[in-house]
Amino acid sequence: MDILTIIIIAIGLAMDCLAVSIAQGLQVKTVERPKPLLMAVLFGLFQGGMPLIGYSAGCIFADFFRVYAPWIALTLLAFIGGKMIWESRRSTKDEVPCTKEHQPWSLFHLLLLAVATSIDALATGVIFIPVPERLWIGIGIIGLVSFLFSIGGYHIGKYMGKRFNVNVELIGGIILVLIGIKIWIEGCLL
Repeated sequence: MDILTIIIIAIGLAMDCLAVSIAQGLQVKTVERPKPLLMAVLFGLFQGGMPLIGYSAGCIFADFFRVYAPWIALTLLAFIGGKMIWESRRSTKDEVPCTKEHQPWSLFHLLLLAVATSIDALATGVIFIPVPERLWIGIGIIGLVSFLFSIGGYHIGKYMGKRFNVNVELIGGIILVLIGIKIWIEGCLL
C-alpha cells in the first residue's frame, strides 16, 4: 500500500467528519473559540486512533466489527440527529437556553460525534495487517486529514448558517441521520 492510497482512504474516512463539522458549524450563534478546535482535534484523534484499534483487534474480532459497527454508528448518529430534529421543531419563543441535555458543543456531545464518525475507520485498521510498516504513517495521515476536513467543515457550516436564514438545527440533524444510514448501508452491503 503506497502513500497515495492511504491519502485517498483518509479523504474517504474524513467525509463523515466534514459533514458533521458542517452541521456543527451551522449551529453557531456564538461559540467559544476553542470549541471548534477541540472538535477537530477529537475527530482527528478518533479517526486516527480507530485504525490502530482495528489493527490490534485484527482477525480475532474482524467478524464482530464487520457485523456490528454499522449498527453502532447508525444508533449513535440517529440518536444525536433525531434529538436535533426534535428540538428544531420547538418554536423560538419556547426555546430555553442550552440545557444540560442539549449542548451541541459540550465535551460529551463532541465525543459522541467523534466516536460515531470514526467507527468506519475501525474496520480500516484491518487493511494494515499485511503492511504493518505503513500503520503509523496511515494513522498520522488519517488523523491529519480528518482534522483539516473538520476545521474546513466547521467554517463552511458557520458561513452558511450566517448567510442563509434556515432551520440549521433541523438540517444538521438530518445530515447526521443520513450519515448514520449511509454507514449502515455500506456496512450491510460489504
